[in-house]
Amino acid sequence: MPAQVNVKICGLTDRASLDAAVAAGARYVGLVFFEKSPRHIGLPEAAELAAAIPEGICKVALVVDAPNEFLDRLLAEVPLDMLQLHGKESPARVIEIKARYGLPVMKAVGIADAADLPPLETYMQVADQILVDAKPPKEAVLPGGNGLAFDWRLIAGRRWPVPWMLAGGLTPDNVEEAIAMTGANQVDVSSGVEHAPGAKDTSKIAAFCGAAHGN
Repeated sequence: MPAQVNVKICGLTDRASLDAAVAAGARYVGLVFFEKSPRHIGLPEAAELAAAIPEGICKVALVVDAPNEFLDRLLAEVPLDMLQLHGKESPARVIEIKARYGLPVMKAVGIADAADLPPLETYMQVADQILVDAKPPKEAVLPGGNGLAFDWRLIAGRRWPVPWMLAGGLTPDNVEEAIAMTGANQVDVSSGVEHAPGAKDTSKIAAFCGAAHGN
């Protein structure tokens, strides 16, 4: 297991779950700006929550094919440290967003089988970090947060030139195995620490972080 595993708790919508993530040692917290998601948060609420996040914890905004008009407003109103692009953004769009806003960009890439691996290499040329996620089913409304895992053996032992984060179907019960199999030193969870869609469970947040940290 890697010496230090960074945890991202994504889809926070209230102070209790934020406080739980901070107390459990999460290094990243994610706010979702996608109206179809049960974890969607409005800008005023997001600004209030972001203001309560302690220094040193990375504040990540998850957006899906967001136009500049929305990103302009988001970054004017909410203090953020990173943008997570979770849609069909092209490599050129990643470059454009980085240049326009001057923030690190994490690009999510969905994996279902070996044929989905080449885009990882492409996006690693332009993004600051990569989120290696489970590819959503064709009929899925959400691009992520579906509670699905992919076959971790597909990326076992791989080494990439930029930091990456493992996501997709992670829970307090399987995250230790996922880390051991893939060598991930960063993991992302959303639905795996909820008791209902969009409703975080503070005890699951603590359990997930504890398992990821090997406690």
